[in-house]
Amino acid sequence: MKTIHTETHRKRASKTELFGGELVPPFECPERVDYILQEITKRDLGPVLAPHPHGLAPVLRVHDAAFVSFLQTCWEDWVAEGYRGEAIPTCWPSRAMPLSRPPRDIEGRIGYYCLASETSISDGTWEAALAAAEVAATAQKLVSGGDRAAFALCRPPGHHAATDMYGGYCFLNNAAIAAQGFLDDGATRVAVLDVDFHHGNGTQEIFYERSDVLFLSLHGDPEDAFPHFLGSADETGAGAGEGCNVNYPLPPETPYAVWVEALEAALKRIRAYAPDALVVSLGVDTYKADPISFFRLESDDFTDYGRRIAGLGLPTLFVMEGGYAVAEIGVNSVNVLNGFDEAAT
Repeated sequence: MKTIHTETHRKRASKTELFGGELVPPFECPERVDYILQEITKRDLGPVLAPHPHGLAPVLRVHDAAFVSFLQTCWEDWVAEGYRGEAIPTCWPSRAMPLSRPPRDIEGRIGYYCLASETSISDGTWEAALAAAEVAATAQKLVSGGDRAAFALCRPPGHHAATDMYGGYCFLNNAAIAAQGFLDDGATRVAVLDVDFHHGNGTQEIFYERSDVLFLSLHGDPEDAFPHFLGSADETGAGAGEGCNVNYPLPPETPYAVWVEALEAALKRIRAYAPDALVVSLGVDTYKADPISFFRLESDDFTDYGRRIAGLGLPTLFVMEGGYAVAEIGVNSVNVLNGFDEAAT
């Protein structure tokens, strides 16, 4: 299996995250990629290749142009205002203050486009986010071109990024960009399976009213877990997309025996949908020792569910999302990919 990766991800190196009322070093850090690459090399998963430039065209297929422009200039505008720290939102258009347009002031624009205050913007964030999108687009082209599977080693992750909102460490929705890329390359239907601990609220929002993408997410119940305000089982799509959004919210302390039942239900839905390609939002923060999650998967479980995904027999793109038990992220991520490869050969 080929892996697409770029060292440009290191430009996303923020120093602050708001967590538990304190500013702490971000859980989403450059070292995550180092551990994954080490494990890819150790197990000889396959070649690691650089992405091809795609520019903004794939990004603008799923994201609002004004939002993308905001991301491009946010840091420069923040610095121009004289702020010395990293850009963190301090105000939002709340349920009682609907606003139809972003304010001129950078503080207001950050609040308008942000969904959660844990995610700061710093120098290099835009460059890294665009590079991650190009990683996803390049890997998608490999699968569209005939590869059985590929791994887009994206950082920063993307599944919380909506049409015009960032947060949850995500700025551009890499999985959504890839899914749209499959459609643009001739696929009729694409499935996106999100196995990250946190609900893929951004991916859901992007495709919620569409029938050409089936979105399925296994995640911590939003009553108990970030992002809290989407991810319930009764969110099934709207309009043309009715029935094409499937959520499996699960409670704290969920073990693999329960989690895998939800996975099998999702795989059954995917088979019935009969897509031309599958995008897997691969978050390994379902691991038992993850510091910001509450499922109880063991490392061997990741190998098992990689095999089960391979059983679909679909052209498959894995897109890296979360996973914050940094020392174990390489083993758990590559276990999924190895399990898939073993079952697919």
